[in-house]
Amino acid sequence: MTDLDIAEVVQRAGVPASTLRFYEEKGLIAASGRRGLRRQYDPAVLERLALIALGRTAGFSLDEIARMFAPDGQPRIDRQVLADKAAELDRRIRELGVLRDSLRHAAACPAPSHMECPTFRRLLDAAASGAVAVPGKQAPRSP
Repeated sequence: MTDLDIAEVVQRAGVPASTLRFYEEKGLIAASGRRGLRRQYDPAVLERLALIALGRTAGFSLDEIARMFAPDGQPRIDRQVLADKAAELDRRIRELGVLRDSLRHAAACPAPSHMECPTFRRLLDAAASGAVAVPGKQAPRSP
């Protein structure tokens, strides 16, 4: 199969050209060459981009994703890293479930104000103590 032009990779992978250039800068992908001023990619880049997208969706950083590839570009994914991420997602799902349920309660609560609602107050206390994690930040861990 012949190399793909950057425009074809953009169309088939659904990522902007700027993202491809950024991934190149980070060492996640590499152009196979150029035709004029346009980058060319081996068709295998599409699978690699799919793996990167899956990793990002799962919450891995680009640096973590980069470590999932061997120097020859082949995936080298540590199963323990996957298990740890799954456990982190389980924890986050539980937190989000509690948050969802608390917000639903607060939306329908008959208390005169949210600040008078015991369930909403518990949610505030949990947020103040760090028990409810803010997306993108690590919640404090118990000793």
